Amino acid sequence: PERPTPKGWGGVTRRGARQVTNPTPASDEAKAYERREMARGPRPTVDRWEGDPKPVPMPRAKKVVAKSRPIRAKSLPADVIAEVAAVAPSARRAPMLQKRLGDAARHLQHGRDSDAVALLRPLAQEVPEAASVRELYGQALYAMGRYKHAAVELEAFRELSASTDQHPLLADSYRAVGRHKKVQELWLELRESSPSPEIVAEGRIVAAGSLGDQGKLDDAIKLLETAPPVRGRVQERHLRTWFALADLYERAGELAKARSLFQRIRREDPDFVDVGDRLRALG
Repeated sequence: PERPTPKGWGGVTRRGARQVTNPTPASDEAKAYERREMARGPRPTVDRWEGDPKPVPMPRAKKVVAKSRPIRAKSLPADVIAEVAAVAPSARRAPMLQKRLGDAARHLQHGRDSDAVALLRPLAQEVPEAASVRELYGQALYAMGRYKHAAVELEAFRELSASTDQHPLLADSYRAVGRHKKVQELWLELRESSPSPEIVAEGRIVAAGSLGDQGKLDDAIKLLETAPPVRGRVQERHLRTWFALADLYERAGELAKARSLFQRIRREDPDFVDVGDRLRALG
């Protein structure tokens, strides 16, 4: 349950969580896929793709001047279109780069992670100063479990955009390779910046998971117990926080608390992750 699910990209850094295309209700198949992803066990402590090419280097700082008039593309936010046009090698090249970026975004949305990576690697090499490209490339690498390289790209996005919107993914990438100090640093930075409640909730879950990985169960539990209380409707971020906390309670031997919290989740959503199985196991 600790694994954050990417909600958007590009424009998300400036306008909050938003899909690349117009949002549509998720299908039953998509919901089931997301729940399976959330129920994944602990990630490996080393990157599975050590043989990858060297990551794209950060470009030297420079003033970016638009080289072509932004071209509307149905699948891209307007600010992303403008950004790619501004850093493209030429005005004639910009539309092709925009199209490939849009294609990569659609691949990632539909779970075709390797196809997205194949398009994004050369894009990141051609326009390394495009924050939206580095962001999406980092998300695609993360989705494939290539955590070390995902961290490189998401750090590039962080530097180019000065945004904390991808801090949960970046922190989880560091957590996967055992860099727990970096996870804590990112959590403190995210907490101070106070972006959307969803992003802060994901960051808190990752930070607590990192503490749990280190055997610091009491600290992990305390961190999740300090999450803001529900005001109004129960949102998915509340269910995810409760699930992570219930899991920690169970690991710490506080079975009554774990059972109570799993029951609360089941009342809100009987099909959430494997809550039914967890309750049956607790008896």
